[in-house]
Amino acid sequence: MTTQNSAAEAEADRALKSKHRAMWAQGDYPSLAAEVIPELGAVLVEACGVRPGQRVLDVGAGSGNAAIPAALAGADVVASDLTPELFDAGRREAEKRGARLAWQEADAEALPFGDAEFDTVLSCVGVMFAPHHRQAAGELVRVCRPGGTIGLLSWTPQGFIGRMFAVMKPYAPPPPPGAEPPPLWGDEDHVRALLGDRVTDVRAERRTVRVDRFETPEALRDYFKERYGPTISVYKNLTGEPERAAALDGALVDLARDGDLGTGPGGTVLEWEYLLLTARRVG
Repeated sequence: MTTQNSAAEAEADRALKSKHRAMWAQGDYPSLAAEVIPELGAVLVEACGVRPGQRVLDVGAGSGNAAIPAALAGADVVASDLTPELFDAGRREAEKRGARLAWQEADAEALPFGDAEFDTVLSCVGVMFAPHHRQAAGELVRVCRPGGTIGLLSWTPQGFIGRMFAVMKPYAPPPPPGAEPPPLWGDEDHVRALLGDRVTDVRAERRTVRVDRFETPEALRDYFKERYGPTISVYKNLTGEPERAAALDGALVDLARDGDLGTGPGGTVLEWEYLLLTARRVG
């Protein structure tokens, strides 16, 4: 590879990461995480067996959905994310709940931490959005100490969020070269292949989280259009194309209606599937 090609690739990667940061900074992901899936971070922390005194890294932490429960369990926690704009909400929530932790801007594909620095490395629907899966997986392993735990909670391709990404794909701009779909992190075989023989004691389980806060499928669609960065970006791509935007409106409502299990306190009841996977880094 020539120096010129290397420089061009580095510049393309910086542009891609800048685009990803901007995508997650728009809308209001912290409120979505707090209102729709508040329990998932604690589920992951429990599965990883986080204990007092452990050094824990949350990758793609967002506003701390997993990092804050880990800190409340007594761990020494660093919440890292490519989009530091999400940290302000996390700091407010941490203060309200009496959690003390550090917040650090970091690219999941090039973590600014030393080898084997953490006892537990975890990510709750975070690292799955890094575009280059193999690089991100390599970093998860690198910064985890031998014998330490790697824990991942990711949306599955078959679950609601995975299907939502499939619905949005025809309306989104083409992905950059080498980028892989986020829901692949919810495929056990894919994650096992990414981690390879660098880990052992892999435990994986597909679970669901109940979502019943939306009165109608249309309310769910509009909530995501207003708050969820990836959905906002897809609609921005349709600026000036009202017919395609209307078609996406209908497709998202159909998706929510198809997954509706009945009526709950808030209206529409959905079960969103995720993969919970833990592993131990080999020595």
